[in-house]
Amino acid sequence: MSGSPPELPIVVLDALMPTAQRLVLNRRGSMVWEVESRRGHYAVKVGYPIEATTDWAAQPWTALAPAREGAVLHRLGFVDFAYGEWEQGTWNFQPWHEGPDLYQLWEPCRRRDAPLAPHTGVALGCVEALAELHAQDWAHGDVQPAHFIIGPERTHLIDLALALAQGGHVPEGYDFPFRGCLVHYEAPEIARSVLATGEAEPTQEADIYALGASLLISATGWRAMEYPDAAPRSVQREAVANGRRRPVKAPGELGELIDAMLSHAPEDRPTTYEVGKALH
Repeated sequence: MSGSPPELPIVVLDALMPTAQRLVLNRRGSMVWEVESRRGHYAVKVGYPIEATTDWAAQPWTALAPAREGAVLHRLGFVDFAYGEWEQGTWNFQPWHEGPDLYQLWEPCRRRDAPLAPHTGVALGCVEALAELHAQDWAHGDVQPAHFIIGPERTHLIDLALALAQGGHVPEGYDFPFRGCLVHYEAPEIARSVLATGEAEPTQEADIYALGASLLISATGWRAMEYPDAAPRSVQREAVANGRRRPVKAPGELGELIDAMLSHAPEDRPTTYEVGKALH
């Protein structure tokens, strides 16, 4: 993927016939485009394999992620989307959601000069978006602040490439093992499993932990666990697995709720229903 500027695959251009397109992201085996066409306004995801470098292990599964997400969207009953394959991997397109993500929206809360209190209504919108997924017996697997888009009418939970259904499956050709997520938001039991076996299984309880960690870092700028910023991922995971957690310093009731969501034992964490009830 080096050399010439990236372009949308021909198959996507044929499907959407864009009137405008903008490359939003191109890193770690994934490109995301904002595309406008006569058909509508879409996010287009294009996956390609990561080749091994001095600081990054080879990750061929990144090529499959867009199609895996497309299969998940199909299972969840979405209609305005498509997915398929291109020369170097897979792709999907789905409706574009306008608005800031959680971390962007709460930037004023993290200012030292005149911080604003995080709005519980925003937190509730995130909980409700996750609860919709959980109600269908799915776990997201990659809950993080950037995956909550705060729209004018509702909050959207995006990036479902790692999602897993209870008792369900994804087409074998597009599936791949879950190897954890961003460690800042990884529950202790997920970190322990990845350290022990290289894999784990997404759960709704781990999603709750990740949502608590997302709310905490967005509101305060502090991640939940204590480890050096530049520590290798294995060292970060060891800290998470061992429960080296910072005190939660988010203000008021939100702080107490985040503290419960970050409980070390999965069974001690509240459900999305309980979190939503506390925020109402």
